[in-house]
Amino acid sequence: MTELAIGIDGGGTSCRAAVADRNGKIIGRGKSGPANILSDLENSLLNIVESARQALRDAGIAAETISSVAAVVGVAGANVTDYGQRIEKALPFAEGRVVTDALIALQGALGDADGIVGAFGTGSVYNARKDGRLSGIGGWGFVVGDQASGARLGRDLMERSLLAHDGVRPGSPITGAVMAEYGNDPERIVEFAHSARPTDFARYAPMVFEHATRGDAVAVGIVTDAATAIGESLEALLWPGCPSICLLGGLAGAYEPWLSRYRPLLAKPKNDALHGAVELAVKLLTDPQRGAA
Repeated sequence: MTELAIGIDGGGTSCRAAVADRNGKIIGRGKSGPANILSDLENSLLNIVESARQALRDAGIAAETISSVAAVVGVAGANVTDYGQRIEKALPFAEGRVVTDALIALQGALGDADGIVGAFGTGSVYNARKDGRLSGIGGWGFVVGDQASGARLGRDLMERSLLAHDGVRPGSPITGAVMAEYGNDPERIVEFAHSARPTDFARYAPMVFEHATRGDAVAVGIVTDAATAIGESLEALLWPGCPSICLLGGLAGAYEPWLSRYRPLLAKPKNDALHGAVELAVKLLTDPQRGAA
């Protein structure tokens, strides 16, 4: 009889795993390489399994036990065509489910309670649970979505810096700092922008918030626009009596002062995404019929 549950948070930079008993007590942890299932399915699977093996070893349990555990893997891209199913079929666990990274983040933040979760890092995405039913918006990627994400803040800063350089809009200390970084040569900014990845743009997000807190007009405008976008998305998910909103990700704390309208509903997340994966894995272990939802 399966007595162990493994939760796995398959991130873009690393896979984290935790093994728990059927009461949810974590007894071992593991970590391995990235799980970018959309771009590297094969290595993602290897890293998912390796993180689970490491967690078992950390718990003092033979790695071969992996074939008799219940596991839930949360990973970005699980809901894209058949990627999640392909991973699920290849997993070596007795019971295995592949779900989105958004679902394990929601479970970690809210537990089994209703509420809304907004995650803001390099990208952005929103998820809600109302009367046990799940819904989500956003997460469409940097080119056509991810409003208020770190990547969009950085891109907007580049745009405003070029507008200031051309005399179309007023400049400020932050646009001056960006132009100085690129030798006051707009063509260098354009060159950067054409080859930059979302993470490259996102590294400017702390700079935007830092200048905004000092009252820099351009930075304040960028953050105000982002906060407005957050409000629009929250309003699309909010319902009368919604108990709480949890902000997650590296930019969550920076946005809080700009979302005063929602302050009465803002709550600290109960746990992180890995803990959410463990909770779902324990549910799968104790009630397979319900699955990991």
